[in-house]
Amino acid sequence: MMPGPARQEWDTGTMTHADPTSLDILDLYRQAGAYHEGHFLLASGRHSPKFLQSTTVLQYPQYTEQIGRALAGALRGAGIDAQLVIGPAMGGVVLAYETARHYGTRAIFAEKDGQGGMKIREAFTLQPGETFVAVEDVLTTGGSVLKAVRAAEAAGGRCVGIACIVDRRADGGDLQGYPLVALTRLVFDTYPPDAVPAWLAALPLQEI
Repeated sequence: MMPGPARQEWDTGTMTHADPTSLDILDLYRQAGAYHEGHFLLASGRHSPKFLQSTTVLQYPQYTEQIGRALAGALRGAGIDAQLVIGPAMGGVVLAYETARHYGTRAIFAEKDGQGGMKIREAFTLQPGETFVAVEDVLTTGGSVLKAVRAAEAAGGRCVGIACIVDRRADGGDLQGYPLVALTRLVFDTYPPDAVPAWLAALPLQEI
């Protein structure tokens, strides 16, 4: 038996959401063929019966434009003013660019440094104290976007916020105090490798 629809939650506090009536993110992912059900091994090492494939969405300019506009509007609505948008490569490159286009700033990206972290490409420069927001498509643990934040801070920038399309952290996670703007929060059940339920383990495993 397959699990039911994702639980969609809207909450307040340190997290700011865009108007939920303005852009139905889950419907957008479905339209793009980017919402999948099955048995998935996520990059975090956890198992999930549902998966959102953002690269499928971001290949379409019409969807990317809507998302970038919504993220920029949500950042402004949250009172977050930055001079730069940064995204972790590769998934955050297009998203950072499109968000920056509507936000009125430039965009750069952080790439893997070969040692488990990220670095800013030499062609990009940040002025001392230059403010930036970091963007991510789907926030599961926050690990990737925080690596991008650390890379930009090491290059002299100052992070004033994080923005994502979907926040799917079940427990809220730790973003080290940075304010978060999310277009939606979709809580999908995930399981550690030693606690995968039998009904999920019976399905073919797809590694993401």
